[in-house]
Amino acid sequence: MAATVPVINRLAGLRVQTGAWRTAGERIGLVPTMGALHEGHLSLVRLARQTCRRVVVSIFVNPAQFAPNEDFTRYPRDEAGDFAKLARVACDLVWSPLAAEMYPDGFATRIVPAGAAAGLESDFRPQFFGGVATVCCKLFTQVGPDVAVFGEKDYQQLCVVRQMVRDLDLPLDIIAGPTAREADGLAMSSRNAYLTPDQRRVAPTIYRAIDAAAADIRGGQPPARATEAARQALREAGFDPIDYVEVRDAQTLAPADSGTQRPRRVLAAAWLGKTRLIDNVAV
Repeated sequence: MAATVPVINRLAGLRVQTGAWRTAGERIGLVPTMGALHEGHLSLVRLARQTCRRVVVSIFVNPAQFAPNEDFTRYPRDEAGDFAKLARVACDLVWSPLAAEMYPDGFATRIVPAGAAAGLESDFRPQFFGGVATVCCKLFTQVGPDVAVFGEKDYQQLCVVRQMVRDLDLPLDIIAGPTAREADGLAMSSRNAYLTPDQRRVAPTIYRAIDAAAADIRGGQPPARATEAARQALREAGFDPIDYVEVRDAQTLAPADSGTQRPRRVLAAAWLGKTRLIDNVAV
């Protein structure tokens, strides 16, 4: 008989279960997701398991982080497949709240992040990080985890969540999991399902371009020259438009010049047909 994973979609039931775990002195890890799970998500579950006795995975496609013209209605959803995958990695509980549990009638309080949220994604998706910060804060207060695990693939999101936890004195630790990649280097993403076969063959160019830029910067090339070379490689491969290819401080995401000794990150976002790909690498 196939393994199953418990699924809860009401807050009262969630708090009964997590309260029992806390009473037993068990550490709780949370992996927030929007479903359509792939190996990258499962690697975060395994990472949470390394430090926590219990692991909760949340699945909620958050409408607050989508603009009206974005892909909320067509975002990949595979509930049965997600539950089967989580059972195989011994997830203890899936928190799959109903929309009315997250945003009941009269809901009116939102977080407005700044700092790490300024620029990059916010220049193109101005509503995005407000929606992310608000839903993550709700998930943290609902589940009450000791640890929450996020992937480095969404690097600016990781930095925004870390800053929110730090600024609001939220009682949990944020752990980062490395970007999970396909054999050809493409960062795993639920939205990769949108790519046509021809686009899928081209898609790893975004990783190769920013990885080459990071290597050039490490070798002493000015960041502006390295990122322009990356943009040119993307243009030649057929990416259009290119939203950004930038070098930023790895902690604050402030612009980073060639004279800094602080860790840096190359971040990029570009469109391949109707699919927007993002990626980043350390310098």
